[in-house]
Amino acid sequence: MPVTDVVELILADHRTFERLFRELRDSLGDRAEHQRELSGLLVAHAVAEEREVYPALRRYLDDSVIEHGSEEHLDGHQALLDLLESPEVGSAHWRARLDHLEETIAHHLDEEEQAILHQATRSVPEPVRTDLGRAFVRIRERELTADCGSPDRVREPVRALARD
Repeated sequence: MPVTDVVELILADHRTFERLFRELRDSLGDRAEHQRELSGLLVAHAVAEEREVYPALRRYLDDSVIEHGSEEHLDGHQALLDLLESPEVGSAHWRARLDHLEETIAHHLDEEEQAILHQATRSVPEPVRTDLGRAFVRIRERELTADCGSPDRVREPVRALARD
């Protein structure tokens, strides 16, 4: 039976991010392909959380915790855009940007797991987590199909942040 609990789905994506960062560091792997996969999943994951998960969790968790998670998504988008705009995958410049992205994402994952997901497991009823899981997957898959990890798509939320 497929996993439908939103907390478990989000945690599974987090472990995939960690794996993709390891693969990006492996000089024998196809870094460009791993970068495309990471970029798409990071954006699709964040969009699904922002559109469905975070708004629903506001009923159960402190608003400031949810707001902080949203701010960290934007930090991640900026760091991702910096990596995507690096001229050569694998160069020293690219590796420095990868380091920054990995640090930004690791920080967010740690805080989200401790402050949001742990609380959601305790405070959000299982049927709600299941419904959120289905919505999360639906939006994440739709975004992945729409090439959400392309530099132009990543630029959208970064530009919106700059206007605010």
